Amino acid sequence: MLLHINDKYGQPLSFQTVIFKMNCRIKTILLELCVYFLHLIGYVPVHHIRRFFYRIAGMKIGKGSSLHMGIRMYNPNNITIGEDSIIGENCVLDGRNILSIGNHVDIASEVMIYNSEHDIKNSLFNPTVGKVIIEDFVFIGPRAIILSGVTIGKGAVIAAGAVITKNIPSLLIVGGVPAHEIGRREVKNLGYKLGRASWFR
Repeated sequence: MLLHINDKYGQPLSFQTVIFKMNCRIKTILLELCVYFLHLIGYVPVHHIRRFFYRIAGMKIGKGSSLHMGIRMYNPNNITIGEDSIIGENCVLDGRNILSIGNHVDIASEVMIYNSEHDIKNSLFNPTVGKVIIEDFVFIGPRAIILSGVTIGKGAVIAAGAVITKNIPSLLIVGGVPAHEIGRREVKNLGYKLGRASWFR
């Protein structure tokens, strides 16, 4: 007697498709286990230790950069952080697609960066993905939300609580929901360093 297996919509699956789906499910479970372990590591109160394990998991972190406690991430393999950048407490870093954070970037506490979301216009509510690129010398204020497929230009400033749904040009200051221009940085030659991170944050 043949075993008939259907997908969640009741459509029959071939043997090859069943094997493929099982393989994908196992990989997903292993990744979820890794991400859960990194979540626990995120509460170790020494940033050198956290950074060590994040790098082992596949995240690329430049010299002098630090991630404060309580970081949540999805698939660290797609996350790159440049040099001398600081990620604040309880941030969400989505690695389901490319997430590139440049040099001397200051990301405040509880910022959420997503590069995957559901397509509400699709009848199956399918996920969509898009790269998030944050260029050098960007400052992102507390509890801002960055959505998929956007680039934040060099030296831009994102105000606290802003929701970024489209590209932000260099040196622009934006705020609001959705974010809109509220000013512009007058400093043209950005060359500062953020300095030493707190060891126990």
